[in-house]
Parts: sequence; C-alpha cells; structure tokens
Amino acid sequence: MKKNFKIFIVSDSLGETARYVAIATISQFPEIESWDIKRFPYVNNEDILREVLKQAKDSNALVIYSIVSKELGRLAREICEEEEIEYIDLLSDIIEKLSKKFDMEPLREAGLIRRMDKSYFNRVEAIEFAVKYDDGKDPRGLLKADLVLVGISRTSKTPLSMYLANKHIKVANVPLVPEVPVPKELSSVDPKRIIGLTNSPEKLNVIRTERLKAMGLNGGASYAKLDRILEELDYSEKVMKNLKCPVINVANKAIEETAGIILDILKENNIDILKDYDL
Repeated sequence: MKKNFKIFIVSDSLGETARYVAIATISQFPEIESWDIKRFPYVNNEDILREVLKQAKDSNALVIYSIVSKELGRLAREICEEEEIEYIDLLSDIIEKLSKKFDMEPLREAGLIRRMDKSYFNRVEAIEFAVKYDDGKDPRGLLKADLVLVGISRTSKTPLSMYLANKHIKVANVPLVPEVPVPKELSSVDPKRIIGLTNSPEKLNVIRTERLKAMGLNGGASYAKLDRILEELDYSEKVMKNLKCPVINVANKAIEETAGIILDILKENNIDILKDYDL
C-alpha cells in the first residue's frame, strides 16, 4: 500500500479548483492509506514558482498546477520536465484547445471564477439573512433588509423570504399578533420596502387546523378558530393601513406567483434590489 503520498497544488490564484480535483481523484484509490495535499496559492512570479517546484522535487511530490498565465504555465512545465518532477497541468491544454475552437484569445486573468461565483455568495448571504431575521427574531434586521414582509401566521412569510433570498434579496419578516406590539424599527423602514401579506379566513382556518394536527395538537384550538382568525385579520389590516404598504392576498397563489407580484411592485417603486429579477 502506498503511504505518505504528497501532492503540491500550485496556482496563480487560490488553487481551490486544483485542490477539489486532487481530492476527487485521490478518493478513487482507497488503497492509498494517507496523503498530504499542500496548497501554494498566488504563485504569480518566476522566483516563487521556482522555489515551490524545488520543494516539490525535494519532497518527491506530484505537482498539480492551475496557472492561467501563459508564461508561468510554460515555465512550470519546463522546470518539471527538466527536474523530472511528476506534474499535471490542469488548464493550459483546455485553454489552448478552446482558444482554437472558438478562434478567440483567452483573457489569461487569474481569479475570474471567483467573480463568477459572486452570484452564489450573494445568494448564500441573502439566505442566511432570511434565516437570521425570520419571524421577527431580531427587529434590528428590519433596518438592514432590502424588503420586509408583514402578516399574520400562515400567510407564507417564511417561504417567500427564502424564495426571494434566492433572488439575492435580503428579506426580514414580522408576524402580526394582536397581543404583541409592532417593532418600533418598522416605522423607520421605507413603506416602499414593506409588503403586507393576507389570506382568506376560510383558507387560514384549513391551513391552521392542519398545522395543529401535524404538530399532534387539538385542531379545535383557538389558533385555528374562525373568530380568532378574523380578529387577527382585522388587526393586520389596521397595521398595514398605518404602514401605508401594498398588500397581497396569497389565497390560492403559489409562492412563485406571489413572489412575482412582489418583484413587480418593487420594480414599480424603483427599489434597486432586483439583481436577479429575470433569473
């Protein structure tokens, strides 16, 4: 069995791509008991490259490099071949073949994939925001949000928050309960950034009854009774009127449909958060 197998990851950027390739590949050889993957990011000049490859030779390591620079990539290949260092060039062949295929010159800029991944990280950030400020957990989030959803229980506040987070929109939501004061922070939010959600009494009665049953509770509890629902709806209507925010009735609407209406409202209000409106 092969032991202490060494891999040097060399890149003029972070080297994460080469690292993932190395890990995915090495997992195909379970007979290798142990391996050591060492990453050398931002190798962007000749002196650093030579020093890293010298260490690779001294360590008898396999070198996997993802170097975008044509000159540095060529030098890495020359040194590895001269010094008999085992190597894999992840990018050069692919870039050259695509260049010929498309009859175009590549940019040869390191780190471009991270710029492309900015969309992913923005989405993750928005999702984390939605989770953190869901259901009025922390009223301070209302002042940081791109959009605030308000409504009584079972008006799709959380599902909509998560759906819109996938559009990179940071959403906080506030449950409206007659016995609980509205957070004072809400009065400082631009009404154009607030959307009220409501539902039909009959629909709420059915949804809440099923919700209680799913929780193993009595479906006849006050939470699901029609008179309680009407009380909450009356209260929420007054709050939304005071906030002067648009209101959407979500009854018989899919999450996607309601989200589309919200996006249209924001667009009409010239709210500049529609980064992924067409996604």
